[in-house]
Amino acid sequence: MDGLSRRRMLVAGGALGAVGALGAASPAGARSLWTWSPSGSVAGTGAGLDPEWVWDDEVDTLMASVIDRGDVPRVNEALRTWTRNDQVLPAGLPRDVGDFMEKARQLPSWADPDKLETAAEFNKSRGFYLNLLNGVGGGMLSTAIPREARSVYYSKGGADMEDRVAKTSLLGFAIGDLNAFRPDGDVIVHAVKTRMVHAAVRHLLPRSPAWSRTSGGQTIPISQADIMVTWHSLATYAMQKLVEWKVPVGVADASAYLHVWQVTAHMLGVRDEYIPATWNAANAQSKQVLDPILTSTREGVELTDILLGQLAEQTSPGGIDRPLVNALARFLVGDRVADMDRIPEEPFWEKVIATAWPKLIAFREKLIPLPLVPPLAWTIDEAARQYILFYLTKGKGTRIEIPDTNRPGSG
Repeated sequence: MDGLSRRRMLVAGGALGAVGALGAASPAGARSLWTWSPSGSVAGTGAGLDPEWVWDDEVDTLMASVIDRGDVPRVNEALRTWTRNDQVLPAGLPRDVGDFMEKARQLPSWADPDKLETAAEFNKSRGFYLNLLNGVGGGMLSTAIPREARSVYYSKGGADMEDRVAKTSLLGFAIGDLNAFRPDGDVIVHAVKTRMVHAAVRHLLPRSPAWSRTSGGQTIPISQADIMVTWHSLATYAMQKLVEWKVPVGVADASAYLHVWQVTAHMLGVRDEYIPATWNAANAQSKQVLDPILTSTREGVELTDILLGQLAEQTSPGGIDRPLVNALARFLVGDRVADMDRIPEEPFWEKVIATAWPKLIAFREKLIPLPLVPPLAWTIDEAARQYILFYLTKGKGTRIEIPDTNRPGSG
């Protein structure tokens, strides 16, 4: 069964009927039949199994054991000291956890060091756009992804969204660091830890009655399809927006930026046959797995309000208030997703942003002189800068840790 355990296939089979029935009853948020070909992947081939029914069996079994035998505190204590890509694994780890991590930290054979270096330079030169898109843009998309919103809301981190944003930021801005995959970087560290957290959540969330009532028939969260949906809400979405905004991106830079996300997906446990080989393949997969499932949920709306409230609170000292934050979020994700997230319309600021943003980009790219940039554009620029500061610095006082329970009160 190409890695699918008999237990999981039985569970998935039962869930498939439920999901099918729900999909027939309600097109909004329904998932299309998987038709994306593995010939478009970095592997170039594969079994063609629907990633909806593929998880991460090796680490799932491991983390279930760690949780059930009460080893989570021991593992988390050891993980706190593992902070660099080239660092020897902590001696305090249980042997089975250490054995898994040693394998999981290895880069795929197809990883290209030169492309990773080019990607690091690209992230440096385009960091303003990428951090804004992956931060506030990707954040607003994530709350319109029903499964992601509910997994976040009902897991342990959902009870403290400020800390949850911080933990998410760790991997996000590690990818954009100049030394991301270098020996002194930490992308590998955060990716392996995140992979283990995903496995822990897969073990814990099915025990939550609140999650089970709202999961749409899914009995095991964070499938390979779910991870790729999130991947597209970051990597593919960001590249699409750069193209839409006419930000100059050379062929080599575009290829390198894709490569860093390809390697990251592999490090998160995604099978190579599901990782797109080109931006055309990524756009095609995104159109199938991300676009149709975006919809509004109570949990997503609540999380959106919390996230935008945090940003407005962060930026208020500079004279920037919630209406501008709302308008910026709506501009980044568009009216369809913004309406799903119940982000209020802000006609004045939305018009200002739509008018000023192209000129602000042109000035940043040295295409027009300063006098042609509207004065209000600098207020928008400051709002973006403050969010990036919020996004990049919140994670410095936190760490990725294995959960051992769900959101308090959700079961």
